[in-house]
Amino acid sequence: MDTWLIVTISALIALLIIIIYSYLINWRYKKLFKIWQEAEIIALEQEKKKIRQTAIFQSRSVLTGKFTEQMTPYLPEFKYDPTEARFIGSPIDMIVFPGLAQGDPQEVVIMEIKTGKHCQLTYAEKKIRQLIEDGMVRWELIERNGKPEDIEIDED
Repeated sequence: MDTWLIVTISALIALLIIIIYSYLINWRYKKLFKIWQEAEIIALEQEKKKIRQTAIFQSRSVLTGKFTEQMTPYLPEFKYDPTEARFIGSPIDMIVFPGLAQGDPQEVVIMEIKTGKHCQLTYAEKKIRQLIEDGMVRWELIERNGKPEDIEIDED
């Protein structure tokens, strides 16, 4: 009976050691996970803040650029009469007709306004510039002699 009792007590002690060891390992990994999780939450919040700041900066840059495009005819570096400029916006910013204010236009100037540190033309702007430089520009006139009552309106 003593052997049976020793084996039972040894088994209970071994089981108790396994349970305690398992609990300690679980507690340690939960603690490490919580530390990792808190660090990741802090990093995520910092990244969100950085993304928001970048978005705000880019938005302000775009608005500044659009404002500058609109105000360019009134800036000191604009070498034409502001009344001769016509804002387009996209894909080019402006067309200027030097001499138009005096009733005698001398040329047509197609203008792109860029602001910021890294001013680069888009692919479309480069293509338009190349078409102009290659003389691929023409004049078209659309004449509409119809009266308002001649316009058909589909009422479906």
